[in-house]
Amino acid sequence: MISICIPVFNFDVRQLVNTLSRQVERAEFPCEIVLIDDGSDEEYKKINRSVCNREVYVELPDNVGRAKIRNLFLEYTKYRNLLFLDCDSIVITDTFLQKYASAVASSEVNVVCGGRVYDSFKPTREYLLRWKYGIQKESRSCEERRKTPNRSFMSNNFLIRREILAEFPFDERIIRYGHEDTLLGFVLKKNQINITHIDNPVMNGELEINSEYLRKSATSVKNLGTILEYVDYDPDFVNDIGLLRFYIRIKPVAPVVLVLFNLFRPTVEFLLKNGWIALWLFDFFKLGLFLKSDFKKELL
Repeated sequence: MISICIPVFNFDVRQLVNTLSRQVERAEFPCEIVLIDDGSDEEYKKINRSVCNREVYVELPDNVGRAKIRNLFLEYTKYRNLLFLDCDSIVITDTFLQKYASAVASSEVNVVCGGRVYDSFKPTREYLLRWKYGIQKESRSCEERRKTPNRSFMSNNFLIRREILAEFPFDERIIRYGHEDTLLGFVLKKNQINITHIDNPVMNGELEINSEYLRKSATSVKNLGTILEYVDYDPDFVNDIGLLRFYIRIKPVAPVVLVLFNLFRPTVEFLLKNGWIALWLFDFFKLGLFLKSDFKKELL
């Protein structure tokens, strides 16, 4: 009934696989665990082989990216319901699989999102940016996510019917980090595929250091600009993205904001990298990067 799909990249998945295996053993419905390693370093492959050899496990010789690897699970899974989990996920309830099984008991449910939470324990300063952003922006209740179901879609913990993913796959032109799930959520919305949100979160199990998360966020902004071209600057897509909505609001003064960003960028990056975290500074950082791009020129 459920194929659990775990893309793996440079992470020790033994805890996650062992936790899921125990729930699979107790499940009263068919389940399988399928893992695809996306060109990890050999040290991680050696670690993971010790537990993955009990499951369906595939190692790719090269990294194919966050979008393509998810589409590949169509080739290696056998059940209709594909449950995707990021490899750093921590399953925090004993009823995790059962809740998804109950959600897809209705034939009208095609896509289900379970949500994400972060450890309430405050990390050391070098990890504060990712933690604070996750706590304030990503750890949203089921009720909050249901208000904007497609806009709230995240690919770290979701279930999708096989036929839906086959018809509307992740866009494989997206190789770098960021917004591949944003685009899929938008495509599903445009094709009137409803997303159901349930209270079944996993905990984020890994925090990047501040400098790494800044780097990945800069890549994500570039991705966002590229995706704007893919969707032909669709106003509905623009309205779904907080950064783009804010840009439209401040467009008349955008040149002034860009001057300020160029002037204060070294200070902003220094503060964020060193754990002096205010999310409005992080938003300013991303807005400034977008203002420096060429993609904004097409937004009316």
